Amino acid sequence: TSGLHKSFLPNRNLQKLSLFGDISILQQHGSISNTYLSKVDPDGKKIKQIQQLFEEILGNSRQLKWLSCGFMLQIVTPTSLSSLSNPIANTMEHLSLLDNHIPGNTTLITAVELERFVNLRSLALDFCDFTAEMARVLADSNHVPLYRLSLLVHNISVMHKSLENMPEDEDWKALTRNSTNLRVYIMAFDIKSDDMLRILKPSIPLERIHFDSYITCVSGAVVDLISRQYDKFLTHFILMNDVIDMSGFPDLSDNRTEDPLVLLAWRCTRLSLLAVHGYTVWAHNLIAIARLRGSDLKVLEVTEESIDFDQGELADQDVDPVHNLIEQVSLGLSRPWHAVMDIELLSVFTEPTRHFYREMQSFSEGI
Repeated sequence: TSGLHKSFLPNRNLQKLSLFGDISILQQHGSISNTYLSKVDPDGKKIKQIQQLFEEILGNSRQLKWLSCGFMLQIVTPTSLSSLSNPIANTMEHLSLLDNHIPGNTTLITAVELERFVNLRSLALDFCDFTAEMARVLADSNHVPLYRLSLLVHNISVMHKSLENMPEDEDWKALTRNSTNLRVYIMAFDIKSDDMLRILKPSIPLERIHFDSYITCVSGAVVDLISRQYDKFLTHFILMNDVIDMSGFPDLSDNRTEDPLVLLAWRCTRLSLLAVHGYTVWAHNLIAIARLRGSDLKVLEVTEESIDFDQGELADQDVDPVHNLIEQVSLGLSRPWHAVMDIELLSVFTEPTRHFYREMQSFSEGI
């Protein structure tokens, strides 16, 4: 901490402070190992020291415009932001506070605290912390229009907190009246489809959505809802599934006349990125997606193991189904295309919180 102390505290010109804690090294089966933390900091003194230093940095800041703190394991507390003076809070342009391992139903920022941040252009929070009351604060006419809102819906937060206080559709309508250019990025990690159907209000200006799962798969109904509600906004759709299931990958088109991913490509005319791993994507549907969106679909990433062929395609002795797929998708996109051979080559392949933090930063900077 002494090194941090020397480098930061005299620097009153600090305009951007971005901190990310790589929690993947501390995770065991999806949750933080308290045993590990108690070994490195048995009496909690180190955490308290760093919390105090963080608050000193905030208190000494005179030009801070961007504050981003993600998964820093209890470094940010519910009282941290009170260290910021009113003039700094009033002129802050970006704020992101993310930590889904804080105890109980504690939140890192309240609607009352948010009232000071009248100049925010972009905001990133845990979805359970973004309440209807907060949406109303941001919708107030004394607040400058919000351009970017990034929300992480994590199963740990949903488990310990609640969805009861989330914004209703009327709250989203009011917010978008004040912030007409607002765009929203949501990442949902291991969230049940029933909860997603509750979360996805019609008036959210949803531009990007990323589903990631180790336990819970997304349903065709959720994908169908997204394609119907956000057809005017959606540009990025990511579907990742690492569920170990010997019976094979889930098929979103099961018992449906139309495949939900094909309908998504048909309805969402602004779609520029589609990435899928761990869900069955039928070859003929992949060809249809490429033809529907054409060269406007700048990124189409599907892992080889996710692609399946129906019996008719496999039975045709004259055509190599894999070669035909590559050829037809390439024609549809007007550029060479091939399936992703190794999951680690996916542009979105990384630890989910790290990916969210990286994407949130670029999304928020792209105003």
